[in-house]
Amino acid sequence: MDHQQRRARPLLSIETQSPGLPVRIVTELQDTHPIVTRRISPYGGRILIRPTGVRFHIQQESDIPASTQLYNQICFAIAARHYPPGHRLPSTRQLAMQTGLHRNTISKVYRQLETDGVVEAMAGSGIYVRDQQKPREIKTPPHIRNRGVTDLDREVRKCVDGLLNAGCTLQQTRELLTREIDWRLRCGARVLVSTPREDIGASMLIAEELEPNLDVPVEVVPLEELENVLDSSSNGTVVTSRYFLQPVEELAKKHTVRAVAVDLNDFRQELGMLKELRPGSCVGLVSISPGILRAAEVILHSMRGNELLLMTATPDVGSRLLALLRASSHVLCDRPSLSLVEQSLRQNRSQLMRMPQVHCAESYLSADTIELLRKEIGLQTPATAS
Repeated sequence: MDHQQRRARPLLSIETQSPGLPVRIVTELQDTHPIVTRRISPYGGRILIRPTGVRFHIQQESDIPASTQLYNQICFAIAARHYPPGHRLPSTRQLAMQTGLHRNTISKVYRQLETDGVVEAMAGSGIYVRDQQKPREIKTPPHIRNRGVTDLDREVRKCVDGLLNAGCTLQQTRELLTREIDWRLRCGARVLVSTPREDIGASMLIAEELEPNLDVPVEVVPLEELENVLDSSSNGTVVTSRYFLQPVEELAKKHTVRAVAVDLNDFRQELGMLKELRPGSCVGLVSISPGILRAAEVILHSMRGNELLLMTATPDVGSRLLALLRASSHVLCDRPSLSLVEQSLRQNRSQLMRMPQVHCAESYLSADTIELLRKEIGLQTPATAS
């Protein structure tokens, strides 16, 4: 299909879809220049489209509803911080032009995301990624090791003067500062990782990566038991993923503890590998989190449609895992599943026509989210060598 651009260098590639549907725009190169690209609509006329940083793929002929495909892809984009808190999501019109979906379908997806506490609609402005409960800003003087004590004294005086200027007495100022410090100490006493019991594997993945990097106890608590745990002791910070932030926040607020959503790995390397597999390949996904498997299945299907045969398994179901290993040419797994996958391969080597290539995701959390969590709950940053 012919298309025109204002500049010679290509910003977008164009894929045609089934007759009667708009062509789909796929961003191949990020460009922040205000120049827009033009493309020919099958209905006649030209439509202006600005490049976007996130691509959504919809398989029109799939058995998985288009709304489910889009919902899962937006959720993952938010959980992996492609869309950070406070970011304005594309309008229904923009997504309709990108995906070929009806705007009513996109509106339905946005309403579901809002109901689930993932986004919030602002009248006359748009749809935004919902920020978690406003975190209390932690202002650590920059380059603290290189600054004199007089600078720290000035910071303290500035804080006290601010409260006095606001009308507080010295006694009230002391009480306010003491209350804040005590609250932060309680929040830093322990970390509770919580997701629903049906997907407790997600909590285990988060806890596995947090425990070696935090200087406080890390406990896994099913969401259904979280209120009882907080009733017995309201010390600590509750950590979850953005998929479950809303119900966790409600319980945390009730018990005056902090709730923090950690950001997930964007799995760019794994998705890139899956994109390059030849049609007809069989891919096996193994994870201790059923929720991850469900989301990955929808996202992968949205990317490749029926080009790939996909099988999923949790490592504790031996018969299903063996069937997956027999059929798959490529197996992707998380770190807790790797040892069981390798053990099953060794034990059943004689039953396999070929050994699949096993790829283990190095991390479940994004690279910087642990350090952000340390700051959020007031833990000291590990000292670096001078």
